[in-house]
Parts: sequence; structure tokens; C-alpha cells
Amino acid sequence: MNNNTELQQSKLFETYSPFVFKVALLITRSRTLSDDITQETFIRIFKKIHLYDPLKPIEPWLYRITVNVTNNLLRKQKWLKFFGDVSIAKNSSSWEPESELLHYERDQELWESVGRLSVKYRQILVLHYYSEMSLNEISSILEIPLGTCKSRLNMALRKLRLELDLEKGGILDEI
Repeated sequence: MNNNTELQQSKLFETYSPFVFKVALLITRSRTLSDDITQETFIRIFKKIHLYDPLKPIEPWLYRITVNVTNNLLRKQKWLKFFGDVSIAKNSSSWEPESELLHYERDQELWESVGRLSVKYRQILVLHYYSEMSLNEISSILEIPLGTCKSRLNMALRKLRLELDLEKGGILDEI
């Protein structure tokens, strides 16, 4: 990267990072998440700046990227609640081995339940939540209509809710 490009990127960041941060903060209500979102948003902006049409205002383009990054992060966090993240638990001041064991057991139950789903439902869950792909991307990859993709995701989540509610008394109430 040459100095001119770095200077342009630095100026873009200095000018619009408060805007991106504010949008993220309004959506998440978390300064920590908003910082992460701002950083990830500018990484994406710098990678995709060649797609920006300079004849149009930049704010709507930045807004769309910010919202997409925010939605992806929130979706990932929601999913991580159910799969657990042991490394986060270990770093917290209230980490206890018993709670880690409970999270591990819950994670195992969830993965076993996902594994019992048919391939068509398992594919959608893994691609959407684990690989963080949009439903449009998944429908394109699997060569199925978007509506079919949405209904498979909905059915997969229903099946997981039903199975895990029967087994555990409501693990997936929040999804």
C-alpha cells in the first residue's frame, strides 16, 4: 500500500468513524461492541472501496456496511450464547469450573441435536450461523430459492427448539 492510499484511508477513518460508531451504538447500546463494529466496518470499507460509486453520497454506503456488520455480529453473539465460548468464560472474574462444565454439556446437547437434523437443515444452520453467510448467499450456494432457504432455516430452528425444550426445559427460548 502506498502512502497516498494510507493517507486517504486515514482521512476516511477520521472523518467517518464517529458516524459509524454512533450508528453502531444506537443499534447495540454497547460502547465495546460499537468499537468492534467500527473497526470491522472500516476493514470491510477498505477492502471494498473499489465498489463505491463516487458519484453518490458516501454516508448511505457506510450506513449499509455498518448495519450489515452490526447484524452479523449480533447474530453471531446470539448463536454463541447457545454454543458457548469457553475462552470468554475463563477470562471473566466469575469463571467457575462447574459453570464451564454446564456450558460444555449444553453445547454438546445442542451439537448432538444439530447432528440429528437432516442434512438440508444442518447445512442451513451451519452456513448461516457458523459461517455467517446471508440467506441470499446460502440460496445461491445450495442452488435453491431464497424462500426455500428461509423455510428450511425456520424449520431447523423449530426442530431444535422442540427437541431441546423437551430435553432440557427451554435452552432455545431466546432464539
